[in-house]
Amino acid sequence: MRLRDFEEHGIPRAKVLRWTAEGRLVRVARGLYTLPGQDFGENDTLVQVAKLVPDGIICLLSALRVHELTTQNPSEVWIGIDRKARRPRLEWPPLHVVWWSGEALTEGVVEKKLGRIPVRITTPARTVADCFKYRSKIGLDVALEALRDYRRKRAGSLDELHRAATACRVGRVIRPYLEAMT
Repeated sequence: MRLRDFEEHGIPRAKVLRWTAEGRLVRVARGLYTLPGQDFGENDTLVQVAKLVPDGIICLLSALRVHELTTQNPSEVWIGIDRKARRPRLEWPPLHVVWWSGEALTEGVVEKKLGRIPVRITTPARTVADCFKYRSKIGLDVALEALRDYRRKRAGSLDELHRAATACRVGRVIRPYLEAMT
């Protein structure tokens, strides 16, 4: 929970700090606390970012990892935020911020539970379309691997992929690769 979440439930800061000193809570990051022994596994950093940046959307390489559409293990958490929002300042984990506006903030974004914590994340189809949109940043090889895994693991339908590619304005870019694979 964030410190402000405790305050919304009527628990003062002093009590939270006292519980932390007593070992009843563990300070995970600045303003973020959890119960001792709580483990979210490999998605621990994603859960932290989701709590510390509530308007952020887990995307691109981080979303590929969650959907198991890549062999990549990103060293940063990739998040999409509104282009008018301030850049989040976190001590840990390192972030790679992608600025979005309009339809990009809502199209193909779902809420998925990672260790009982709801996290906003792009769907598999939207994630693959984003990989082609940002292929100059992440590499065409990563985008092609994501497309191959999307088809092989049947992470979604071709209609969903076409809708996501159209929304991300990469329909013409992705079409030749998709035709070559089918």
